[in-house]
Amino acid sequence: MPSTRRNTFRTLLRLYPYARPALPRLALGALAALLAGLVALAIPQVLAGLVDGPLSTQDSSEIWPAVWIVLGLGVLEAIMIALRRWFVLTPGTHIEARMRNGLYARLQDLPVTFHDRWPSGQLLSRAVSDLNLIRRWVSFGLVLLVINFLTIIVGVVILFSMNWLLGLIFIVCSIPIWIYGYVFEEKYSVIARRSQDQAGDLATAVEESVHGIRVLKAFGRGSFALKNFAHQAEDLRGTEIEKARAIAGIWLWLLLVPDVAFAICLITGVWLTAQGDLSVGELAAFFATATVLRFPVESIGFLLSMTFDARTATDRFFDIMDTPNEIVDPENAATLANPRGRLAFDNVHFRYADSPERFPDLLDGVNLVLEPGETMALVGLTGSGKSTLTALTTRLYDVTDGAVTLDGVDVRSLGREELRSHLAMAFEDATLFSASVRDNVLLGRAEFNDATGEGLASEAADAALASALDIAQAGFVHDLPDGVDTLVGEEGMSLSGGQRQRIALARAVAAQPAVLILDDPLSALDVNTESLVEAALREVLVSTTTLIVAHRPSTVMLADRVALLEDGRITAVGTHSELLASNQHYSFVISSLEDEVKREAERAEEAL
Repeated sequence: MPSTRRNTFRTLLRLYPYARPALPRLALGALAALLAGLVALAIPQVLAGLVDGPLSTQDSSEIWPAVWIVLGLGVLEAIMIALRRWFVLTPGTHIEARMRNGLYARLQDLPVTFHDRWPSGQLLSRAVSDLNLIRRWVSFGLVLLVINFLTIIVGVVILFSMNWLLGLIFIVCSIPIWIYGYVFEEKYSVIARRSQDQAGDLATAVEESVHGIRVLKAFGRGSFALKNFAHQAEDLRGTEIEKARAIAGIWLWLLLVPDVAFAICLITGVWLTAQGDLSVGELAAFFATATVLRFPVESIGFLLSMTFDARTATDRFFDIMDTPNEIVDPENAATLANPRGRLAFDNVHFRYADSPERFPDLLDGVNLVLEPGETMALVGLTGSGKSTLTALTTRLYDVTDGAVTLDGVDVRSLGREELRSHLAMAFEDATLFSASVRDNVLLGRAEFNDATGEGLASEAADAALASALDIAQAGFVHDLPDGVDTLVGEEGMSLSGGQRQRIALARAVAAQPAVLILDDPLSALDVNTESLVEAALREVLVSTTTLIVAHRPSTVMLADRVALLEDGRITAVGTHSELLASNQHYSFVISSLEDEVKREAERAEEAL
């Protein structure tokens, strides 16, 4: 691990682009805090004059002016502290918002391969707890750390000006604090990073348990999940205790050393006063000044721990922001004004980045052409790469070699937003968002969507919604409590699998793409509903180029032609009847699909 001492400042400096708009107010807050510290240090000087003057001569007429001066300085200090808080609190929230928006935008931009690797709990902890910690450090920790250091420096100068010997004793006694602080940084930074990573793992465990609650309940594995969670929580508890011990260690020095310094200075100060080298007022002022410096000195402990926590949080934030994105828009993106929908795979190769070298490419030279308006079914055994091939069309992944073209243009030459406006996908695993049915179906229509959702209420939007729901046989949505405005709940789990698939299919149809990619979107439908959907789809597919991943023989019947994917290549293309008569492997695949359909039907009958 690189030296934390060398990297702490450079790491926190990376926050500058996000903090730059807030710097004027942060500077004003720091100035107010500095003035508050200087005012606090001025009060002992007034007390020195009061002790050596009116109190020693017992002249009561001169006491009240000093009292009013001390009162005025106290009120001024309180005002400066209030101003400091007012100046820094709002800018901190703006910094947090900019960083959170930037993180969310980055997560949206990063490819699917990134999200395949990263647990969602780790991302969530960075977006919430880490950024909240950075906000508190910028608004509170940074300002106080800088100002308290300046206050200590000014205070020490004042102490030296009063008596060089007492000031030297105070400085020498503080040396153990700086030595321990040097050791504390290295130790605490490692623990803080481990703690925040474990918190992210714990968040992942909670999220997985909540999303999989039906499975855990169905298999009676709630206690098993609880034991795993408790084990992770215990690890985090142990790390937090280790953090607390580290903080307690520095607090021991921060509390003990000033007390020792006070005791030595008191003995020395009384001796100097007895020798006539120091007046009683100067001695009182020295200890009053040292008392003012006590909080800045003691605060160094928790301010340092907050700083190192912020450093770790910043590291974790930039773990995401620094992740390279292999799938980006080209500098001079091509455009397709009126795409016809000719989709072609030209010697396409693909392998996952973490795939061992000894393994062959998942797709090993795929050649396939879909003419405008053609419906092509893609069949193959489980694990043959059918879903991966469809994902290459929208650049969810990029080809390892070869090219995927739309109307003769390499999809990598198009901007991702434009490319995905010409294609739409419906997945077997239908994911819905915590929004209304209307919002979910019209998600792919940019003209019906804006930040406020107002575009969803037009007549054109209603017409597109009704048509898509009708094609997908999703009329059940009108029977929901609020019809198409019913909130479907997180991931649509309040609906059945077949209902989710129909809404997801309606979403793909409503996008009115030039090319429609259907990755087995009817697998959860019963036979009757599937036949109705297929009949409605035939009318839509007449003018749309469609690639269908088929896991049922009935889905194959929708297609004009069928492509057989075998050993990473397209080994046969033709009509269903042609391939059934001429290709033995195709017959085997179709037979396997029919057997699976029969098993599904038997399971359904047993359930009834």
